[in-house]
This record gives sequence, structure tokens and C-alpha cells, in this order.
Amino acid sequence: MISGKDVLEYASAGLVFVCGALAGHYAAEGMSLIQWAGAATAVMGSVTVAVAVRIWPAPAKAEGQRD
Repeated sequence: MISGKDVLEYASAGLVFVCGALAGHYAAEGMSLIQWAGAATAVMGSVTVAVAVRIWPAPAKAEGQRD
């Protein structure tokens, strides 16, 4: 069964792929220095999202008080 975490992992990997592909496409057409900086920031941001999705800790479960 596919869990929500699996969907998030694949979606974040897709985000990295799409950002990289778009940056590469526009870089091939020619970009200014400011556009290069923006593309690099977008790619680094998408990689950050992908890493955060994979290493984000599961919420801690509190134990109830036993009498």
C-alpha cells in the first residue's frame, strides 16, 4: 500500500527533477547572472525540501499516565 510519506518522497524528487530541468533548459538558452542566481536558489531550495521530507522525524508519541 502506498503511504503518504511515499507520495511526498516521490513528489519532492519530482520537484528536484523539474527545477533542475527548467534551470538547465533556460541556461542553454542563455541567462544573466541574476537569472543564474535565481535558478541556483530554486534548485537548492527544491533539494532542501527533498532532504527535509526524507529526514524529518516522526512525531513523538506521548505515553499516558498509568495508575
